[in-house]
Amino acid sequence: MSVHDRYQSPLTSRYASAEMAYNFSDDKKFGTWRRLWITLAKAEAQLGLKDVTKEAIAEMEKAAQQPIDYTMAAAEEKRRRHDVMAHVHTFGVAAPTAAGIIHLGATSCYVTDNSELIMMRDGLDILLGKLAAVVQELASFAKEHRALPTLGFTHFQPAQLTTVGKRACLWLQDLLHDLRNIQRARDDLRFRGVKGTTGTQASFLALFDGDHDKVEQLDDLVTEMSGFPAAYPVTGQTYTRKVDLDVLNALSSFGASAHKIATDFRLLAHLKELEEPFEKDQIGSSAMAYKRNPMRSERVCSLARHLMTLVGNTHATAATQWLERTLDDSANRRISIPEAFLTADIIISVLHNIVTGIVVYPSVIGRRIAQELPFMATENIIMAMVKGGGDRQECHEQIRVLSHEAAREVKEHGRENDLIERIKKTPYFAPIVSRLDELMDPSTFVGRAPQQVDKFLKVDVETALERYKDRLAKGVKQSEVNV
Repeated sequence: MSVHDRYQSPLTSRYASAEMAYNFSDDKKFGTWRRLWITLAKAEAQLGLKDVTKEAIAEMEKAAQQPIDYTMAAAEEKRRRHDVMAHVHTFGVAAPTAAGIIHLGATSCYVTDNSELIMMRDGLDILLGKLAAVVQELASFAKEHRALPTLGFTHFQPAQLTTVGKRACLWLQDLLHDLRNIQRARDDLRFRGVKGTTGTQASFLALFDGDHDKVEQLDDLVTEMSGFPAAYPVTGQTYTRKVDLDVLNALSSFGASAHKIATDFRLLAHLKELEEPFEKDQIGSSAMAYKRNPMRSERVCSLARHLMTLVGNTHATAATQWLERTLDDSANRRISIPEAFLTADIIISVLHNIVTGIVVYPSVIGRRIAQELPFMATENIIMAMVKGGGDRQECHEQIRVLSHEAAREVKEHGRENDLIERIKKTPYFAPIVSRLDELMDPSTFVGRAPQQVDKFLKVDVETALERYKDRLAKGVKQSEVNV
């Protein structure tokens, strides 16, 4: 059957990195189920359950190295209407000696919940390394352009000057929040462990003849062997869905940051001040050959909107879990959790591509400053006149009249801002004409922006990246992502 005769999610067929697509694949999911059954058997044997033999465990381990018989599993699920039991049976056929002890004492959520926690843990690790690389690249850009003056905007109207590097630090600060939030979600993750059908561990207590210590040891062993520092102390049949909410909140928040950054790029591309990378043979428009659309930034915005909405599913799921559990979370979580990770991964990959190839056009930036700076410089001119003995009110009136005349030239006739030329030609301002170049130097209008960049990069960014230095030193794996 062709892959082209049915719908495929663009997240995997078009955009996803290989590592994140694999992380939520059937091979990863059901392979993890098998490893969890092996882990449970090993822990039970270690704690003295005689029915769990070394031979059974060895056969399970050997079978886990072989491809899963998905045809058999699908047939069993169709017959039994239960995905976990279908795979218990399929694994039992592959490891017949162990068939009687696979899943011993466990409920379905032993493999479903625990495997999902493993996939979320591994997914967060993938995201954190890549996001740290974005931060590192953007920090280099901010440092390079720390002192390049540019026109600042409030309400997308011209405001006081800032620098290109300072503006990049605004983006960086948001990404540092995301790095912290995602790392916090990763650090807070625990394991469901072995809790039984309603979280009481009754089945395991029965297996160990009422020995509470052994049940606790079993929970600890399985948790440790699965690579988690601790298990959730209490659960229903499932771990609390607040965990999913914590994780997707962090990813959704990153989506908002990415959307803001990419929107800024789109605005600046319109102004022709910055451009995202553009390949030699890239086509910007099928009709307008001259166009260089900011398609990467547009893609980030498009996907970020999807990412930001997915957290609503986890809000609803956490709010509607009945008592010890209900199954109306299952189908939703199969979609919302993987899609959130896949989407975040794609956005980070595209952002990384953008920030490693930003093109800056200083001449365009300088021209826009020249159009607006005369109005901003009027206060400096007034102060210089007053210091030379002029009357502030008279000077203010002279500037007001000339400013309005220059503004009319710009707005009504589309001409350049000629305020400075008008000032030079006005005898009243003769005492400071020789100083106009000094008073109009853009670098004197950026305040402490360069120093703020330096301090922010040193104190905040370098400190945040310290945790990821080993991963960054190895370089970021450039996956085949359609950017």
